[in-house]
Amino acid sequence: MSLTRQAASVKTVVGRSTRAIAPLSVSSSHPANVVDSKIDYKTVDSIQKSAEQATKHGLFVSGLQVKGVNVTSRRLASTYDVSYPNFDEYRRKSTLDTKVASRDTEPERLGIQRAIKGVAFGSFGLWGAKEGVQTLLYAKSMSMATRALAAIEISMNDIPEGTTKTYEWRTRPVFVRHRTKAEIAREKAVNVAELRDPETDEVRVKRDEWSVVIGVCTHLGCAPIAGAGDFLGYYCPCHGSHYDASGRIRKGPAPRNLDVPPYVFKGDTIVVGEEEKK
Repeated sequence: MSLTRQAASVKTVVGRSTRAIAPLSVSSSHPANVVDSKIDYKTVDSIQKSAEQATKHGLFVSGLQVKGVNVTSRRLASTYDVSYPNFDEYRRKSTLDTKVASRDTEPERLGIQRAIKGVAFGSFGLWGAKEGVQTLLYAKSMSMATRALAAIEISMNDIPEGTTKTYEWRTRPVFVRHRTKAEIAREKAVNVAELRDPETDEVRVKRDEWSVVIGVCTHLGCAPIAGAGDFLGYYCPCHGSHYDASGRIRKGPAPRNLDVPPYVFKGDTIVVGEEEKK
């Protein structure tokens, strides 16, 4: 609607326009009636004109306008003649019918997975049982072997006088020497005060004729040679340790005498690994 304002002899008419507001000078004696323009929306041109006016918003709008009715339209197209490949030959029989609920075919569908899991867990169970049985048997066999090696019997008749024989006891070599009278006298005559590891011959033997020692050098664990060395007892070739016929260290880097294992005499047999009963 138009707005009319009269001031003195100048009448200013303000209305809607795409241009800036401009005053209109009219004679005060004969004022003109301002009539709103009406738009007829019955024709295409009138509709287009109304649309153009609605899209113009002042000086900052360019003069480039889109011709035609300002509406948004889109075209939708669809087709139903697409052919899809058939994968029925790859499906299980339980899944061919798509109208059947999955819970109704679960036993048949999961049968293979459950069978594979059962075989896998069963294999692990058998493997664990096998390992357990093997471990138990191995432990028992080790204990039996240990018991078998806990004591060994040595026939004194198999060792002539003046010789040394080597036996295995608990995975370690044992030297059993049948000493001569000259060896016995020589070892008893040794001055104990001169020894690095002082021990008398009587302490190291239970019978003068027999010397039983463990054949492992007390230096670094090498195996000495019987009947060799400067003292005609045992000689370690690794670092040059010399022992006498009683197994006492006499020369070289070894810090102590050869160890004496527990043993007892039973008739004509020496039992190594058994303590003498008191």
